[in-house]
Order: sequence, then C-alpha cells, then structure tokens
Amino acid sequence: MATKADTRLTVGKTISYALVALWLIIAAFPFFWTFWGSFKVQADFLSKADWMNALTGANTIEQTGSAFTGAGYHGAWVLEGFWQNALNTGVVVFSVVVISLTIGTLGGYALARSGFRYAFWILMAALVFRAMPHITLVSGYMLPFFEWNIWGLLPTTIIVLVAINQPFTLWMLHSFFLNIPKDLDESAMVDGCTRFQAFRHVIVPVMWPGVITTGLFSFLLAYNDFTVTAMLLSDENETIIPAINSFMGTTQVEGKIMYAVAAVVSATAPLFVLILFFQRQIVSGLTAGAVKG
Repeated sequence: MATKADTRLTVGKTISYALVALWLIIAAFPFFWTFWGSFKVQADFLSKADWMNALTGANTIEQTGSAFTGAGYHGAWVLEGFWQNALNTGVVVFSVVVISLTIGTLGGYALARSGFRYAFWILMAALVFRAMPHITLVSGYMLPFFEWNIWGLLPTTIIVLVAINQPFTLWMLHSFFLNIPKDLDESAMVDGCTRFQAFRHVIVPVMWPGVITTGLFSFLLAYNDFTVTAMLLSDENETIIPAINSFMGTTQVEGKIMYAVAAVVSATAPLFVLILFFQRQIVSGLTAGAVKG
C-alpha cells in the first residue's frame, strides 16, 4: 500500500515532468515553426489573412505547384552567397576557439598552480573586462583599425572576439585545474617529466571534458556574435549572423524574408548536432567544474 510520502513523491515527479515538457514545447516551438515555414513562400509564412496557410501551404501550392519549396534555401545559399558567410564564420570560430583555449589552458594552469597573490588580482581584472559591454571594446579598436587600414578583415574581428572571450576561458579553465590535485604534477615530475611535460601528458588528459566544455562556450560566443562582427567586418567578409540580419532588410529597404528564414534554420541546425555529439563531455565537464575536489 502506497504511503503518503510515496504519493507526494509521485505527484512531485508528475508535476516536474509536466513542467519540463511544457518548457520543451515552448522552447522548441519557434525552431520547428521556422523550420516548417522555411519550405513555404512568404505569402504563407507571414499570412495575415489565415495563419493556417503556413501549415497547408495554399500560396506555395499556387506559386510552385507543391506544398513545399526549397526556393528560400536556393536563394540564400546560391543567389545571395550564404555559403561564403558560412565559410567566414568557420574561419572566425575555429581561430577564436583555438587561440582562446591555448591561452586559457596555459594561463589557467599557471594561475591555478601559482601560490602568489597576484593570480587573484589577474583573475579579478579578467572578470572586470568580461563584464564590460562588447561595444566598449569594439569602439576602442575602431580608430587604430581604420588608421592601419585593417578594418573589415577577418583577423581584426578574431582579435576582438578573443579579447572578449579570453577572460571567461581563463576563469573557467582555472576552476577546472583547481579540481585536479597537485600530487599528479609532482608525481609526474618525480618520474622525470618537466613541468610542461607533466601538464601536457598528465594534467590535460584528466581535464579534457573541461577543455571541451570551455571550447563549446567559446564556439557559441564567436558563432552567435552580432555586435562585433557587424561593426568590424565588411560586406564581403560578413559572418552568418550579420548576413541574416541583412536579409531581413530595413524600413527603407525591402528584405528577403524567406532567405533569412532558410538561413536561420541552416545556422541553427549545426548547433543541435554539436550539442548532441558532445553532450556527455559537456555534462561531465560542467559537473567537474562545479565542485572543487
């Protein structure tokens, strides 16, 4: 016979599952609606007469002869050259992640193993810079970039994004290194390793989930950035987020809405794949960094 405690536990689980399911529906609906609408024409996707047109594709059938069309994807990727924006994004993201992780891993390890008080003040300074609005750093770089005639290039944007991302990377990796006992370093050096060899062959493999977790957050910062990339990149070097914004148009210029919708779906899909592929490392990395051992 079920006790009152068991009944309360069952009710609590049911409510929790219901709330999680509700949250998933609310969070996932915009993406699935956008994904569905990306295969329609604008008259259906933004229909004011009947929202059911977005489901049935009445205007899509009338214009194309089918309930679904890939015109939005063809227009974005082929006619507007969205593939070039995706390539630019790949270069920026790869560079930012590699540079940030390299500096952050070495710096985080040095600060975690340092017994000097200046390590604390370096981390505090990094936290202050991380809290600053992105526009502050961008405005500081604008004048020298113009004077040196390097505005609009991908390397300049990479420099700024690394500067913005580095404090976060330093803090996160520093916390992971604190969770690794110093005995591992000392044992490796007793066995004949140098400090760097101990770091490379012993410490890094142990905290690999933390590196992957930090790298993912660095990836998301560079991948989703709009402020820095919109202000520092020329039209031919645009990344995907500013390019999608340009598809939307303005109050003075008519946009290409369905190109933007298709580009949004194209830009979001890789994120789902990335999260699913690295989910175990992300969870273990966040767990390892949450509690100091």
